[in-house]
Amino acid sequence: MTDQTQNTGKEANEPVWSYRGYQLRPSEFTTAMVHYYRAEVQRSNTWRTRLDNTTNWAVVSTSAAITFALPSPSNDHGVLILNSLLVLIFLWIEARRYRYYELWAYRTRLMETDFFAAMVAPPFSPSPEWAENLAKTLLSPEFPISTWEAIGRRLRRNYIWIFILLTLVWGLKIYIHPAPVTTWAEFVQRAALGPIPGSTSLILGVIFNVAILLLAIFTAGLKQSSGEVLPKFEGFPGADVLRSLLETHSEKEETTRGKQPHRKIRNTILAMIVTEIPEAVSEKIVKEM
Repeated sequence: MTDQTQNTGKEANEPVWSYRGYQLRPSEFTTAMVHYYRAEVQRSNTWRTRLDNTTNWAVVSTSAAITFALPSPSNDHGVLILNSLLVLIFLWIEARRYRYYELWAYRTRLMETDFFAAMVAPPFSPSPEWAENLAKTLLSPEFPISTWEAIGRRLRRNYIWIFILLTLVWGLKIYIHPAPVTTWAEFVQRAALGPIPGSTSLILGVIFNVAILLLAIFTAGLKQSSGEVLPKFEGFPGADVLRSLLETHSEKEETTRGKQPHRKIRNTILAMIVTEIPEAVSEKIVKEM
């Protein structure tokens, strides 16, 4: 019993990290990880706020465009078209920010699922690979989500409804101003935008909205990153075809390795040194390597 107690106390005092004479005890290591977890949560919250900002920009600009164009007695539907292009730019900006947010959220979730959750559930030990996965994303940061998946996810959650509203208001504006149309030819004539004929304007509008709809549908199967609340990867019709067209060659190689290609073990080298002067060799290695 005494020997077991001594061994347990020795293991508790054994340093888990040392560098140039500084040694980090297990309790200090846990404290450091807690502070690092708080930092990653704060960073992910900051980028989550930036996502809300771009969505607010899209909502405010859409409200302003509708408020200006709809009550106007003139045929000012061009404002709605320009606003649709502006909202498309906001979608691109938000997708780029969402990729950064997913990186910070991935690190946070990695610590929650493989470190903290393992402390409160049997066998009460962290996953053997969680430290390597965390070290990999710190040493070689990579986006855990592709650009097209980020665009599709933000489009389905927020922007698809803004585009639908703009399309409906655009059609309503052409129909009621300056007076309700009576024939389809008159509706086409009112859809003209400057030197662009009404038929061309309608065709371009249909192509734009169909492209937005197809983008929202076919990117639903791209789940390289499961996020915090999304279900695990499930097949979706057409997703494999679209993925082969949109992903780069490097992304294809990573996807074939598993559902979460960003969780990789960093390269390590193990060497065994047999010597009669371990202190001198250890000091030499620490200083020069």
